Amino acid sequence: MNISIRPATTILLSTLVGLSACSQLPAGDKASAISASRATFGTLSNGAKVEAVTLKNAAGMSATLISYGATVQSLRFPDKQGNAADLVVGYDNLAGYETTPGFTNVTVGRYANRIAKGTFALDGKSYPLSLSEPPNTLHGGTIGWDKRNWVVKSVDQTADKASVTFTLTSPDGDQGFPGTVVADVTYELNNNNDLTIRYGATTDKPTVVNLTYHSMINLSGIPASRLATDADLTIESDAILPVDKTLIPTGTPLPVAGTPFDFRTPANVTARARAEHPQLALANGGIDHNYVLRGGKTATPKPAVTLEDRQSGRGLKIATTEPGMQVYTGNFLKGEIVGKGGQRLTKYQSISFEAQGYPDAPNQPAFPSTRLDPGQNYSQTTVFHFYQLK
Repeated sequence: MNISIRPATTILLSTLVGLSACSQLPAGDKASAISASRATFGTLSNGAKVEAVTLKNAAGMSATLISYGATVQSLRFPDKQGNAADLVVGYDNLAGYETTPGFTNVTVGRYANRIAKGTFALDGKSYPLSLSEPPNTLHGGTIGWDKRNWVVKSVDQTADKASVTFTLTSPDGDQGFPGTVVADVTYELNNNNDLTIRYGATTDKPTVVNLTYHSMINLSGIPASRLATDADLTIESDAILPVDKTLIPTGTPLPVAGTPFDFRTPANVTARARAEHPQLALANGGIDHNYVLRGGKTATPKPAVTLEDRQSGRGLKIATTEPGMQVYTGNFLKGEIVGKGGQRLTKYQSISFEAQGYPDAPNQPAFPSTRLDPGQNYSQTTVFHFYQLK
C-alpha cells in the first residue's frame, strides 16, 4: 500500500551520499565475497546520527539499510547484461527521508495498513489512535515507526551471508496503541540473491502488531526510465479484500476470477491497473488492495509473488509467512515528491508489495487476529529473491 500522498493525507542513489567514518567488518571467507560495512549516513534535525549498513554478495547485489525508518535506502542488482542498477524508490540524502511524506522502502509499524476510524477495542476497552489518513489510521499513525531512528543492534557476517539487525522500543500509548512494544528487524543478504527480512516483537500489555516492509520497486532501475508496472506479475491468491471509499476492507473476500485483479497466471500490471472496475476506481485508478494468500499464516515462507521485467531481464520472487500481500501500483503519486536523481515520482512508477496481516483486522473478527499478548512473540519472515531471466 501506498506512499500516501492521498487527498486526505498530510503526510537510492546508486551510491550513498555523505557517508562518513566507514568501517569494514572482518572479511571472513574472501571467496564468498560477502561483506558488511557500517557508516554514518547523516544527522537528523534533532542532532541524532543516522547509521547505514551496506551488505554485498558475490553476484553483484547489494543492499544499503539506514537506521531511520529501518529503511532499504538502496538495493542494487544486475540486469541481463550484468549492469547493476538501484531498484528502490527513495532519496539521495537523509533530508529527503526526514522531510518528505511517504513510505519509501521503510519499515511500517506498529500497525501496517489501515485501521477504520482510527480506533479499535481490546478486552472491552477502546483505543483512539492518531489519524494519519482521516478518518482512518494508516501505517501506525502520524509518527509511525517509519519516522523513528532505530538502533543498530548488531551487524554480522559469515562466509555465506551478512546481516544487520535494528531495534526499536515503542512506549505504552505510542500513537494511541496500548503496551510497550520492543521490536527488531533483521535484513540478511546471501549469495543466492535473497534479501531476507525477519521481524520480532514483544509487549507488556495486550496490543495489536502488524509489521511490514513497504517496498517501492522498479525492476527497470531508479531513476526510472519506464513504468514499474510494465512487467508481468503472478500472485498466489484467489481473492482480494474489496474496500470502501476510504480503502477500508468491507469484510467479504472478492474472488479475482473474471476481474482485473486476477494474477493467478502472469499478466501485465499496467494493463490490469488501467482496466475499468469499481474497485480500481476507488484506489485512484490502480491497485491498492490486500490479496488473500493461499495457505494463510504459515510457519515458514511460502511462495506469494513473482514479478518479471522482460526488458531489463530482472525478476523478483517473494515468499512470506504472512496471510496477506498488499499490492499498490503507486496510484496516488502525482509528481509532487522529488526522489533520487531529482526525478519526480508519478503514477505507476513504482510497485509495492507489503507482506502483512489483514487491514483493519482489530475491528473485523472474521480476519486473522493481529493481537499480541505478554509472553507471546510476534514473528514474520519475508524473502525477496532477485534473479536474471533466461
